[in-house]
Amino acid sequence: MGIRRTLAAVAGLLLAAVTHAATLPAGFSETRIASGITGPTAMAVAPDGRIFVAQQTGALRVIRDGVLLSQPFVTLSTNTLGERGLLGVALDPNFATTPYVYLYYTSPTAPPRVNRVVRFTASASNPDVAAAGSELQLIELSPLSTAYIHNGGALAFGTDGKLYIATGDNSDSANAQSLNVTHGKLLRINPDGSIPEDNPFLGQTTGVNQAIWARGLRNPYTFAIDRTTGRIHVNDVGQDAWEEVNHVVAGANFGWPQTEGFTPGGAAGVRYPAYVYANAGTNCAIVGAAFYRPTVSQFPTAYAGRYFFGDYCSGFIRTLSPPAYSAATGFATGIAGLVDIETGPDGSLYYLGRGNGGELYRVQYTANSAPSISEQPVSVSVSAGQPATFTVSASGVQPLAYQWLRNGAPISGATQSSYTIPSTTAADNGALLSVTVTNPYGSITSNAATLTVLSNGVPNATIVSPVSGTMYRGGQTVTFSGSATDPEDGTLPASAFTWRVDFHHDDHTHPHLPETSGITNGSFTIADRGETSANVFYRLILTVRDAQGLTNTTFVDIQPRTSVVTLTSNIPNAQLTLDGVPVTAPHTFTGVEGIVRTIGAVSPQVSGGVTYQFGSWSDGGAQSHDLVTPTDDTTYTATLQSGGQSALFQDDFESARGWVRTPGANTATSGLWQRGDPQPTTQNGVTLQPDNCAGGVACMITGLTASVNAGVNDIDNGLTSMQSPSITLPSGRTVTLTFRYFLAHIDTATSADYFRVRAVGSDGVPVTLFQKAATSSNVGAVWRSQSVNLSRFAGQTITLRFEAADSTSNGGTVIEAGFDDVAVRAN
Repeated sequence: MGIRRTLAAVAGLLLAAVTHAATLPAGFSETRIASGITGPTAMAVAPDGRIFVAQQTGALRVIRDGVLLSQPFVTLSTNTLGERGLLGVALDPNFATTPYVYLYYTSPTAPPRVNRVVRFTASASNPDVAAAGSELQLIELSPLSTAYIHNGGALAFGTDGKLYIATGDNSDSANAQSLNVTHGKLLRINPDGSIPEDNPFLGQTTGVNQAIWARGLRNPYTFAIDRTTGRIHVNDVGQDAWEEVNHVVAGANFGWPQTEGFTPGGAAGVRYPAYVYANAGTNCAIVGAAFYRPTVSQFPTAYAGRYFFGDYCSGFIRTLSPPAYSAATGFATGIAGLVDIETGPDGSLYYLGRGNGGELYRVQYTANSAPSISEQPVSVSVSAGQPATFTVSASGVQPLAYQWLRNGAPISGATQSSYTIPSTTAADNGALLSVTVTNPYGSITSNAATLTVLSNGVPNATIVSPVSGTMYRGGQTVTFSGSATDPEDGTLPASAFTWRVDFHHDDHTHPHLPETSGITNGSFTIADRGETSANVFYRLILTVRDAQGLTNTTFVDIQPRTSVVTLTSNIPNAQLTLDGVPVTAPHTFTGVEGIVRTIGAVSPQVSGGVTYQFGSWSDGGAQSHDLVTPTDDTTYTATLQSGGQSALFQDDFESARGWVRTPGANTATSGLWQRGDPQPTTQNGVTLQPDNCAGGVACMITGLTASVNAGVNDIDNGLTSMQSPSITLPSGRTVTLTFRYFLAHIDTATSADYFRVRAVGSDGVPVTLFQKAATSSNVGAVWRSQSVNLSRFAGQTITLRFEAADSTSNGGTVIEAGFDDVAVRAN
């Protein structure tokens, strides 16, 4: 979503409130079980009929006997930007006797910000709340980048008793294939958080990555497991073409980003989907996953084993039938913001939507019966002269006929599912509006809703800043402020204000800043990663409410600054990659300025019968590297060389690739090399460590974890040395080492403090290739490029050592260093 497109495309795509019933097959009806569930993301149905609903903001709500309980089961502190937050919930398979509740959520703070899975135990005295002190952390996933989307989040237990976890690629498509990160995967762990001994990649991975069960997924927001057969279906939210239902087996690779849907066909090692549908038109993100295997079956026998799924934007639910699960049949349409589907123990089907303020519906089979009211008319308060609209949602055997009543008497001509009084007067105050719904098998009359006509006027909301026409670029911080007045109350206080920011893409929206009340001003940061389309904008929405409850809403759209980027090459039809997806040069796209993209060149590749190797990019970047969409139209050229330059070794440190601290060489008491995403440190206005790597979100840093005092985590009193994996150099060719680095220090540094690079050849003697010494001045952190000739080692197998030192002679000063994008190439 990144639900594309996911939680927004789920979490969503917050849709405008439209109250109506879903359209269901003949013989089915629905009832609204609960409303006012703000930002729902997932649900789980307990054997006793209770329904646990996760809210993105961190609360796990409980619905018992059709009542949404006011006290949450538990409330987690979580980060809710974009598609982050509380995203998944599962109940223990033996919940009646082992009342464990499992949750997937985003940690509230960094570093590093992560998604994690925790377990709570229901209280013995009150099973609707978690027992105090029962939280147990089961697994913490790979660190997140600055991208707010593609978090996945679904949880489910398999018939093997293992807990399965769906994770998104964190908006970096390369993650989906890598066994060095948990992003873009289906994971499998034991209920206590340990790793099962039969996981398929156990021997190829270490640590948390041993939980990987299947890979090659973009953003699997929902999945389900058939409790009878054990079959696993994972819904993967697509990018530009296809939404997928994947049949998962151990070790499967679903191909992202090399494949999407069935395209391109024939990719080696790829397990193609069981079913796909195009994310064209109003379709945007596949959500909801449930096999119809209830304890007690209520639906017709033809539904046994069917797989239910839906689309967030289109609002449909469809089914796939066993055994092939390859052809879809429509089931429901007209659902606002669908996010999850579950079956209940009584055979009912439940669906959860974010539309209309968050709602939960139950679908039952009620053939040859009178209509049912799925959504009662709601009481309305308006100012005199304003219109008042009342709406009912009903379901049952068609056709349905409507007759609205005022104070029990029929209203002439009011025979639709909605009734509007165009202009209310004082005489309308206190009127009771109800409706009778009839079908061939009977009728039902709704509850009465009260019309309140107020004498006071509607408040006026004004967004002072940003003004209409404001433009943005990725990574920018936008400040906002507003004012509001009311004819009776005068200037309204901050408590009357509610702000929200929606991110619009195509014809759907993603949540960016959730509803925030009680402030007249604030700020939000534009994401610099995630959605790569230029067909986007942000909408800042302000709603104010006066003392009588009347509201007024206004908004300002903030449009993107864009530029045109062309990827080309020195050979015809070169095979390049954009965000991991293959493209053919020349390839041109329009992007939002400041958004981080990843470009790459396939090496080796054949053109016109000649084999070419990657040589260089015109911007000096590695074969695959990140770039920030520039402010001007720009062309990036990949130079490919025939039989010439070849890449012998490359590492951008986005995953662990075998570097180790040099044995016996690390004497520093702090600031030893670490791989990760750095936090900034400053002293006396000098940036000693940047808040970014030279490329991507990971690099080698000496003071990875920042501190209030810049000198706490820097190099102290000695040397730190990091050694590369072995690199075999060919004979008779010119070999070049390139890398990016920085060395920063304060004015107490001396020439005995340094950053250097050494190589160890076949004789085992370290040879210094490059050294940058410090000076007695304040020098801030600036990433620099460096090239070194390695031809003296031609024909040998070498290791590289990147080292930084803080001399003990000056009593220890503040020294910080980093390196990134290491490459060895032969001409």
